[in-house]
Amino acid sequence: MKIVVGEGSCGIAAGAAKVYAALEKELAPRHELTIAGCIGMCYLEPIVDVYSDSGELTRLVQVSETDAADIARAVESGDLSAVERLMITDDDKAFLSKQTRIALRHCGVVNPENIDDYLGDDGYQAIKKVLTTMTPEQVIEEIKISGLKGRGGAGFPTWFKWNAARTAPGTEKYLICNADEGDPGAFMDRAVIESDPHNLIEGMLIGAYAIGAKEAIVYVRAEYPLAIKRLEKAMEQAREKGLLGDHILGTDFSCSMRIKAGAGAFVCGEETALIESLQGERGMPRLKPPFPAAAGYWYKPSNINNVETFANVPWILLNGGDKFAAMGTPNSKGTKVFALTGKIKKGGLVEIPMGMTLRDVIFGIGGGIRDDREFKAVQMGGPSGGCIPADKLDTIIDYGELAATGAIMGSGGMVVMDETTCMVEMARFFLDFTAKESCGKCVHCRLGTKRMLEILTRIVSGEGKEGDIELLKELCVNVGSSALCGLGQTAPNPVLTTIRYFRNEYEDHIRNKRCTAHQCTALLHYSINSDKCTGCTLCSRKCPVHAISGTVKQPHAIDPDICIRCGQCKTVCRFGAVQAE
Repeated sequence: MKIVVGEGSCGIAAGAAKVYAALEKELAPRHELTIAGCIGMCYLEPIVDVYSDSGELTRLVQVSETDAADIARAVESGDLSAVERLMITDDDKAFLSKQTRIALRHCGVVNPENIDDYLGDDGYQAIKKVLTTMTPEQVIEEIKISGLKGRGGAGFPTWFKWNAARTAPGTEKYLICNADEGDPGAFMDRAVIESDPHNLIEGMLIGAYAIGAKEAIVYVRAEYPLAIKRLEKAMEQAREKGLLGDHILGTDFSCSMRIKAGAGAFVCGEETALIESLQGERGMPRLKPPFPAAAGYWYKPSNINNVETFANVPWILLNGGDKFAAMGTPNSKGTKVFALTGKIKKGGLVEIPMGMTLRDVIFGIGGGIRDDREFKAVQMGGPSGGCIPADKLDTIIDYGELAATGAIMGSGGMVVMDETTCMVEMARFFLDFTAKESCGKCVHCRLGTKRMLEILTRIVSGEGKEGDIELLKELCVNVGSSALCGLGQTAPNPVLTTIRYFRNEYEDHIRNKRCTAHQCTALLHYSINSDKCTGCTLCSRKCPVHAISGTVKQPHAIDPDICIRCGQCKTVCRFGAVQAE
């Protein structure tokens, strides 16, 4: 039998490495023990896949190192019913069965540290086809037929960027992969690099051939050490097999590839800021035009796409652009990967064909809201995106349709919120992030985001005043229309969409000094229901500032002038007597 332990970052964090070590001690040498990357079901980690000699898969989930002995005995006997308690349920199987996986097709399946696994699943067949049967122009035409748009957020046609770089004057050209994934809650690029690094390499080689580049660079955030480690190993293996470097596959095409570890600046997700960082400068965007296709890295023609974009390319070239274009909507072709996080039952990586609805993803694949609470909103596109409310759950996932709601597709973050989420605080959280990440080059972004953050902070602190909403909207318009790069241009989106759909919460904060979601500490008022209080004294003993008074077996009371609103009393009360309003 073959036993595969999922060792993406999520799996390792959940204990997969310990599970692997325990299985290694327990299993007989005749059984193959190996690793894979992340299958996407992060909520079920650690995951162990057991393949019978005939190839039948049995998936074990939420495995601990203490389960290793039972798994080993079951494998030895050939009867896995002994570990039936660990087997994935039919309900959880639906998480994958409802997806269409192209960019993620190898993730959680192949060993990312073994090139032979990738080669055994049509690996590097696309670059072989390209180098032996197609011209660069034909490659670009196939990408054009596919309708593939850049998956980094802007959604710009990939073929157009490739063609612009190819036709730009000059022989020294560069291909760059943007893996500087900085959105809070996003981990699509990390998972692809950790789980399927050879697919990224192959996609980049095809892109380099198409534009005429002899050097390719992966700009990846340094906070992804496992991704960097596996990508370095994959590059080394590809070089050894003649798939990277000089005269690839015995042809005249040569292309080197290297990794640049970025320091984690969110603004370096903007392509010209990334280029500045690559050149050793501070990551700050350039004025455009000229665009990178004409003057990019070292002011030479350059093309930049993100990880997911390149991950689609080998499949497209092997299967045909028309097959990719057959999926999705007229405006948005193919599939899209999302990091499904937040107040969701089944969090993880999801790849679906464009055209599915938000409801299909959140409830059909993600299983709905954790603890069966009420769905309130979903944040699409990270700090640059917007909040989409419950009454727009049937919005289809399409670049244009999402933009109409005030959100954006973005790189693929999908943060789900329930009734306990304060939308004003959510806007403040994202503004805090973008204000800190602003490079400071342009005044509107540098100062405008700070002024917006100050207003939002004042509102959630109970110090909001009439006119704040109008002032926020005015600042949003000015910053969005005047900022130099995408960071500042899209920073107002979370504020504008929360005002648009949840204006009542802003007004409640400002006029009634009340937080509907009971999340803003400064606006909470704790009290004790005398009918429910048994006088157990536990709340008074736990109160750090002695704001609760009362005698044993008698109703207690909270002094609002002393209370610091820490919530300890509500947490420890076993009778539901403490109320927060």
